[in-house]
Amino acid sequence: MIQDRQGNSLPGASPKAAELFDLSCRRFARFRGDPVAPLDDAIADSPEFGMAKIAKAWIYVMSTEPGATAGARRILRDIEKEHPALSEREAAHIEALQAATVGNWTVAGRVLDMWSAFHPRDYLALLAGHQIDFLTANARNLRDRIARALPAWEKVPERSFLLGMLAFGLEEAGDYPRAEAAGREALEKDADDAWAHHAVAHVMEMQGRAEEGRDFIRRRRAHWAQPDSFLKIHNWWHLALCHLELGEFESALQLYDDEIRAGESTIAMNLADAAALLWRLQVIGVDVGERWDELAEAWTQHADGRCYPFNDMHAAMAFIGAGRRNDALDLLVAAEGAEPGEMRDWMAQTGRPVIEGLVAFDRGHYMEAAELLFPARQIYGTFGGSHAQRDVIDWTLTEAAIRGKIHGLADSLIAERLSLRPGSRINRAFQARSKKEH
Repeated sequence: MIQDRQGNSLPGASPKAAELFDLSCRRFARFRGDPVAPLDDAIADSPEFGMAKIAKAWIYVMSTEPGATAGARRILRDIEKEHPALSEREAAHIEALQAATVGNWTVAGRVLDMWSAFHPRDYLALLAGHQIDFLTANARNLRDRIARALPAWEKVPERSFLLGMLAFGLEEAGDYPRAEAAGREALEKDADDAWAHHAVAHVMEMQGRAEEGRDFIRRRRAHWAQPDSFLKIHNWWHLALCHLELGEFESALQLYDDEIRAGESTIAMNLADAAALLWRLQVIGVDVGERWDELAEAWTQHADGRCYPFNDMHAAMAFIGAGRRNDALDLLVAAEGAEPGEMRDWMAQTGRPVIEGLVAFDRGHYMEAAELLFPARQIYGTFGGSHAQRDVIDWTLTEAAIRGKIHGLADSLIAERLSLRPGSRINRAFQARSKKEH
């Protein structure tokens, strides 16, 4: 039986197809190069190779884009027709995919968790599971899924990529020293590991080490900003956050123009980074001109109120920024027609109050915005994104409290922010403006 590089059986694969499958997984882990093309070649070479089709479905569904998710569902239907006799591995992945493609991400993550407990060297299961933990904002499992599997990878070539994933999980779980150590160890073994680089950048962001983070990201540019890197725009976004914390607003806006939106990417993850950066800049009073118009139009192909509420929140920012408040509110109307499930619950419990809070903020109804955003900010195990990404909700809430002269709330939120990042010029500016409003 043909096996992958980690020793897992690959029914239906030729040796050539197995190599292509491994190449796809490595590209997936590195966020560099097209991971789908090798799978298409593998399927063309070995039409009965079920795991190649499953890997393609995972890549599609984890884009969190409605069109790609529909594509993943089509792949599953084809597998059902063409592969009536599934291996145990294929069956476990398909069970998880069936949950993920209808938006029940937590169920999908648990299925992969149980599979990985008995098969810790299934690389695809760990890669998909790690991304699911990120998409569900499950900080504990971002850390623990990888920690459980790592002992089985002592002599496996891709172990360093697991260290990078573990680093991100440790960071999201608040264990910053161990996160940075794991991330730097991963980078020592593979300097081009963009996910490990991004994990270390997250540590510096959360610890308020903006100047060090700026220099770290710049210094390593050759390793994460290659033209075929799918994470390069997100890492540019991290550099822009460092500029914001340092009060270098023009540099942040220049990055938006020169890197983040230079190619007018239509990938949802990249659109979210663009919206989050422009919104932060606008909230603190930077004139972003007409940049919202192009971004809002780009969001229309992905924002549906049903696929992934975290994306819809960012689409709403773009719509509001472009003066299209009704388009932002229409997302909530669309969500009401969604099928029962996790995504509809997320939109009802978090997406709706956040989007309504953003609209209220834009209208100058600051008390209403604060009342909506305050309970929505404390998200755990739902809605998605990292602590750094979800901080945009806190920025808006803090600004609403200052503008609305809600002094007690403003003072408490600013004290919280300063306790975490005392050197942040943004936080000190919040504090200075709040004092003036008293």
